[in-house]
Amino acid sequence: MSWLATTWFVLFVVIVAGYVILDGFDLGVGMLSPFVARSDHDRRVLLNSIGPVWDGNEVWLVLAGGALFAAFPLVYAALFSGFYSAMMLVLLVLILRTVAIEFRSKRHSQRWRNTWDWFFFASSLGITLLLGVALGNVVRGVAIDEAGNMTVDLVELLNPYSLLIGITAVAMLCLHGAIFLTQKVEGELLAKVKRLIPRLGVTFFVLATAAVLATLQVDSEMVDTFRDRPWTVVFPIGALLSTLVAWRLVEATWYLAGFLASATTIALLLASVAAGLYPVMLPSSIDRAYDLTVHNAASADNTLQVMFVIALIGMPFVLLYTAGIYYFFRGKVEIDQDSY
Repeated sequence: MSWLATTWFVLFVVIVAGYVILDGFDLGVGMLSPFVARSDHDRRVLLNSIGPVWDGNEVWLVLAGGALFAAFPLVYAALFSGFYSAMMLVLLVLILRTVAIEFRSKRHSQRWRNTWDWFFFASSLGITLLLGVALGNVVRGVAIDEAGNMTVDLVELLNPYSLLIGITAVAMLCLHGAIFLTQKVEGELLAKVKRLIPRLGVTFFVLATAAVLATLQVDSEMVDTFRDRPWTVVFPIGALLSTLVAWRLVEATWYLAGFLASATTIALLLASVAAGLYPVMLPSSIDRAYDLTVHNAASADNTLQVMFVIALIGMPFVLLYTAGIYYFFRGKVEIDQDSY
C-alpha cells in the first residue's frame, strides 16, 4: 500500500512545517532581541510575546521525531546516527534557550539579565543555523552505504552549500519573527520592528535566490524532478508571492494576515524541497541506488495503518489545543508582576 507511505511522507512534511512556523517565530524573536530591544522593559516585552506559547511550539519538534521514528525508521536511524554530533548540539542549545527564558527574570541584577538575554539570542541563532545546515545536507546528499549506514563528521556537515541554507534559514525566521511581533508590540517598539521588516525581506530574498541557484548546482536530480512534474513549480512561485503579500499586509497594518502569509511562505518553501526530493527522503552521495526513499524506508503496512488511524483521531485535538492557546493569548503584550 504505497499510498500509506506517501501519505505519511506528506504528514511528516506538514508536521515539520508546523514546527518551523510555530517555533520559528520564537527563534526569530530571540535572534532579533538584541537589535530591537534596548531597554529592560522592551526585552521583557519581546520575551513575553512568546512566553505563553514557546514551550508548546517545541512539542511539534518532538512530534516530528516520533512520526519519523514510527513511519520511516530507517531514515530516523540514519539521521540520528549520522548527525549525532549535530543533534547533540541542537539538544544543548534547546536546553540553553529554555534555561535562558526561565532564569532571565529570577533576579533583578542587570548583569544577570543581560547574560541570559545573550544566551537567549545565541541559542535561538544556534538552533536555526544547525537545523538549516541539516536541511542543506539532506538536499545535498550524505554518505549512506548499501546497508543504510551514514558516515559523516561535523566538519563535513559544515560545507558551503549547507551553511548557505543555514544562513538563509536565519534570515527567513528573523523576518517571520519580526512579522509576528507586529501583533504583540506597540509604540516605538512597533515602529522599530516595522522599519526592520523591509530590510529583512530584501536580505531573505537575496539569500533565498542564492540558495536556489546553488541547489541547481548541487542536486541535478531535483531539477529533473521539477522538469518532469512541472506542476510542482507552484510551490516556489507561491512562496515568492506570499512573501510579497506578507510585506504588503504589514504595511497596511493587517498584522495577523501578514503573519499568516509569512507562515504560508515557510510551508510552501518546505513543500518545494519535499516535492523536489520525492520519493527520496535521504539521498546518498555515494551511489543514488542507496537512497532512502518513501517506499524502501517505510514501516510495515500494518504499522502505517494503525498510525494513520491514531493520527486521524489525535491531530484534530492537537490543532484545537494549539488554536485555543493562540486565541486566549492574543493581543498586545502587557507586563505585570507575573511576567517573565
